[in-house]
Amino acid sequence: QLQASGGGLVQAGGSLRLSCAASGRAFSRVAMGWFRQAPGKEREFVATIRKSGTSAYYADSVKGRFTISRDNAKNTIDLQMNSLRPEDTAVYYCAAVLSYSDNYYYTRQYEYDYWGQGTLVTVSS
Repeated sequence: QLQASGGGLVQAGGSLRLSCAASGRAFSRVAMGWFRQAPGKEREFVATIRKSGTSAYYADSVKGRFTISRDNAKNTIDLQMNSLRPEDTAVYYCAAVLSYSDNYYYTRQYEYDYWGQGTLVTVSS
């Protein structure tokens, strides 16, 4: 199971840190990702981190502003979001996929096996 938290209301230019806690013993074998769904739009990829935590990949829209990280000892991932914009307003979901390779970035929704419940981020202008 995945439990996302940390969402809230923030002004444009501000920061938020989302967290996702995973249960189970296979955390070090899963790649993790963040997706988001804005009102009236389809869910989209935000960021992903390999199971080793050594490398991450970002959507162009968040590159340079968001940072994904993981702590395999604590079974958690975080998404540090800086310089937030109104267009970042969305429900953010964390997701996990059992990864047999540490040389691939999982960026497509259908690739993920497990999803959290989502946490709402609202950025006011």
